[in-house]
Amino acid sequence: MGLLLKIFIPLLGLALAFYFYSAPENFNEEMLRGKRVIVTGASSGIGEQMAYHLARMETHLLLTARTEAKLQKVVERCLALGAASARYVSGSMEDTAFPEVVVKEAENTWGGLDMLILNHIGSTYFNYFDGDVGHVRKLLEINFLSYVAMTVSALPMLQESEGSIVVVSSMAGKMGGPFTAPYSATKFALDGFFSSLRHEFIIDKVNVSITLCILGYIDTENAVRPSAEVGKPAPPAIRVTPAPKEECALEIIKSGALRHRELHYPSRVVGSLLLLQSIAPDFLDSLIRSGYKVENIKRTLPPGH
Repeated sequence: MGLLLKIFIPLLGLALAFYFYSAPENFNEEMLRGKRVIVTGASSGIGEQMAYHLARMETHLLLTARTEAKLQKVVERCLALGAASARYVSGSMEDTAFPEVVVKEAENTWGGLDMLILNHIGSTYFNYFDGDVGHVRKLLEINFLSYVAMTVSALPMLQESEGSIVVVSSMAGKMGGPFTAPYSATKFALDGFFSSLRHEFIIDKVNVSITLCILGYIDTENAVRPSAEVGKPAPPAIRVTPAPKEECALEIIKSGALRHRELHYPSRVVGSLLLLQSIAPDFLDSLIRSGYKVENIKRTLPPGH
């Protein structure tokens, strides 16, 4: 362990130094003033906090999530915080027509779009994979295919404005861990699709940036509740406490505005895990498994049993 630390920490430092040195410019809130932004999954958690940050930056906001009552409250607060305008469209991304409805609302309201922030997720279990293929298919529709559908619908407007696509993903899309197989599959799909699409944009000289946000352990209800019951989603030696969702939301916005390729947040933790995965994947896997209280996991039976 000591040898590994001596190797990968200096390498991580060099990688981070290069990243920050090569960043195109420092973030300034003026970059976003008056911009037209869609935020999905905006009724709670990181999405809600992004909406509030963007409101303070005086952007035009279109928010979406499943629960209308929550969205109404978020929109009211956004207007109070100084948003240039704020409105919402409620609905489920499980409805294959809904992504286009959201984008059409932006087109009808603003006539264009500057930033598309894709942040929504479907509900899933934290357990052994129970063989339910239908659940995997449903989660792919919400967590992946709706992201693709929204991107396709919004791309003409984003090309016109030379805008940005921000895709909120997680460490579950870079390395597989136990008890999250359906969720992890959808996050890996996001990485593959949007990384490939970025290549095609560059080849075709499409000036639309794609920022993939790789998030670690954040203090949202969806992350904290399972970890309190069965353990932590990262090795105890590396991860200490969940990172604040407010700061996470701001870093996502900054990375999108600066047109970064990827955001790793919290940077030290995510960077360390990715580096360790590249040099000692089996060792990392054993560390991850050691962080869980497997005795607290209650198996569910596959369908039909």
